[in-house]
Amino acid sequence: MSKSVFIAEKPSVAKQFAEALKLNCKSYDGYLESENCIITWCVGHLITMSYPDAYDEKYKKWSFATLPFLPEEYKYEVIKSSAKQFSTVSRLLNREDVETIYVCTDSGREGEYIYRLVADAAHVSGKVQKRVWIDSQTEEAIRGGIKDAKDISEYDSIADSAYLRAKEDYLMGINFSRALTLKYGDSMANFLGEKYCVVAVGRVMTCVLGMVVRREREIRAFVKTPFYRIFAKCEVCGSVIDASWKAVEGSRYFASPKLYKDNGFLEKETAEDFIRVLSEESKGSGFVKSVEKKKETKNPPYLYNLTELSADCSKFFKISPADTLNVAQELYEKKLTTYPRTNARVLSTAVAKEISKNISGLIKYEPVAGIAKHIMDEKAYEGIAKTRYVNDKMIEDHYAIIPTGQGFDALKSLSDTSAKIYELIVRRFLGIFYPAAVYQNVRLTVDIAKESFFANFKVIDKEGFLSVAKPSYWKDKNSKEDADEGEESEEENVTASADFLEKIKKMKVGEEVRACDFNIKEGETSPPKRYTSGTMMLAMENAGQLIEDEELRAQIKGSGIGTSATRAGILEKLSKIKYLQMNKKTQVITPAQLGEMVYDVVDVSIRPLLDPKLTASWEKGLTMVAEGELPADDYMTKLNDYVARRTNYVRNLSNQSALRNMFTQSAQYYSRSKKK
Repeated sequence: MSKSVFIAEKPSVAKQFAEALKLNCKSYDGYLESENCIITWCVGHLITMSYPDAYDEKYKKWSFATLPFLPEEYKYEVIKSSAKQFSTVSRLLNREDVETIYVCTDSGREGEYIYRLVADAAHVSGKVQKRVWIDSQTEEAIRGGIKDAKDISEYDSIADSAYLRAKEDYLMGINFSRALTLKYGDSMANFLGEKYCVVAVGRVMTCVLGMVVRREREIRAFVKTPFYRIFAKCEVCGSVIDASWKAVEGSRYFASPKLYKDNGFLEKETAEDFIRVLSEESKGSGFVKSVEKKKETKNPPYLYNLTELSADCSKFFKISPADTLNVAQELYEKKLTTYPRTNARVLSTAVAKEISKNISGLIKYEPVAGIAKHIMDEKAYEGIAKTRYVNDKMIEDHYAIIPTGQGFDALKSLSDTSAKIYELIVRRFLGIFYPAAVYQNVRLTVDIAKESFFANFKVIDKEGFLSVAKPSYWKDKNSKEDADEGEESEEENVTASADFLEKIKKMKVGEEVRACDFNIKEGETSPPKRYTSGTMMLAMENAGQLIEDEELRAQIKGSGIGTSATRAGILEKLSKIKYLQMNKKTQVITPAQLGEMVYDVVDVSIRPLLDPKLTASWEKGLTMVAEGELPADDYMTKLNDYVARRTNYVRNLSNQSALRNMFTQSAQYYSRSKKK
């Protein structure tokens, strides 16, 4: 009797497949077996790329004579710690009674790579190989994925992209790290008082290092500019409000060089003189110049992808992207949420048709039971396919992270942080079935002594999705850090009561306003903010630009540094090799001395490695390969040429002596510098 093999990425997932298929299995070392099926697993990667010395002993010694290293055929080997499991998997895949192999590794580029390496190393042939591609670990999703499994050849482009990504990191890492170490390692070691120094570089990690160092240098070079803003205390509708002055056209200071922007002075004396003039000329009185009324709508945010979730978790819970990924993976494996390593923030058309199942399931989740029931009772999900939250063109492999509406037995096993993150995902999901929040805005302009003072009032008219989006630990706790700071807040919005706002709206142009007093508010310009682990994830997603507007971010596709699955690991690696420092309490990222020295080395040798846009273009190329738009051979030719040219360029440099001044300049910022 022929059998089918199901190969998962880890033992826990293999067990879930056995449960979903209702198999009566016997347990063996490294696999499960029933009458018709065998279920086995990898333990992450079982195969890795061989080091250069596996090609030839001469590569053991680092030398420019053996660079650039560009193999025509790549060698791979079994990871020693995984040799036993590989032997088991290899034997099972090649058993004579096995007819069909179902590939059940994670549904993404890395999962595809894990299996393809195993199949190649095991020399699998003559078997039907089918790919199970699923978005959640629920039993329904697993059975559906097996039923709809396609021939593995339909995923060859994704596999090509995975192999190329690995080769790219391998070639750049080996060639550039060896070349830069040979050229500059001694200079760095001498400066630090060390015996030797290895320069580790990579396509993505060096670019991220550059972003952090550049930001740190911007902060060091920043010179604060003090400024002085003028406020008038005005009696309006029985209340005293603060109105801020602005030098609009007609003001005696319009376009004056004495101004900071158009709403403050560079010198305190000028501000004090201005107040004296205002007091004398106004005689305590002004009048309403205009009352502008405007409605503002705020749409529910897009759904979470891994990057957005990591950014929020860094901000709200002060945990690293790697920790967020671990939690997201845990929630996925416990059937609570869908696949975590996704770039998409929308649903697919197919999923939208069945989305009521996810919502109705959440009626069993106590924190949002009433909300989910309301959505079901009102059938608010019926028009979701026509909204911006459903868009097949914005999905590469998987749709956004959403709750499955299942797996609630696992809730009691979650840590406090994991439970809070699950609630974030749930509330973000339910919010898209609610209308936009609507605000009433009124801008009051008061003329005092022929100068314009402004006051903005804002009141929420309809809560919409905001009524479901506020876990107790979320909004209030972070409202202060969310607010604009310093000079960015040119005209503050005052949250007003609905009654007061109605009174303001009824004021007439020319109506008298009492100017009680004038005062000066001193401020100063702020330096750029250091990256946190969360804001760095957003910047990596958008090719080095920290784009905080979530609507704009959603419009940008395929232009990021790294992928949602790899970005967290990059930050962890840079911290581990002591190139960056990450404050665990605040998640703020700063360079370490060694990292800043490596930045200088790369800057004078292979500067393009520091360019986020160039790094993103490589990632875009990999995406094009995965989507079948670019032949893998063309990409590989371009890669080999780039690595060879840059390696040979480093070989011919002789600028080591110039680096010492750079190292000295940065060393002053590191108290533990080992230089004597």
